Amino acid sequence: MKRLLVVVFAALCSFNVIASPVNINTADVKTIGEALSGIGLKKAEAIVKYREEKGPFESVDDLAKVDGIGEKTIEKIKNDILLSDAVVADQKVEIKADEKAK
Repeated sequence: MKRLLVVVFAALCSFNVIASPVNINTADVKTIGEALSGIGLKKAEAIVKYREEKGPFESVDDLAKVDGIGEKTIEKIKNDILLSDAVVADQKVEIKADEKAK
């Protein structure tokens, strides 16, 4: 029983470590709100609304133009944000290359 609890606890703790970054130019409100720390559904709605009205974000710093999102929040979440899906593919290639090098 203890072993099962340890396995479950380890799995839950590692979830945040292996979570994928989110593309703020294509993700829906729910995905953005769940993936980005400090961004709830209201701020996620504001991000999507801004994107729909002004077009895609060109940089992570553009999030400061969204009501309710400041520099501190951006600094905290910038490593979890993607602006295109091509970066995910590039990261997977890099990881595979690193694994082969080992």
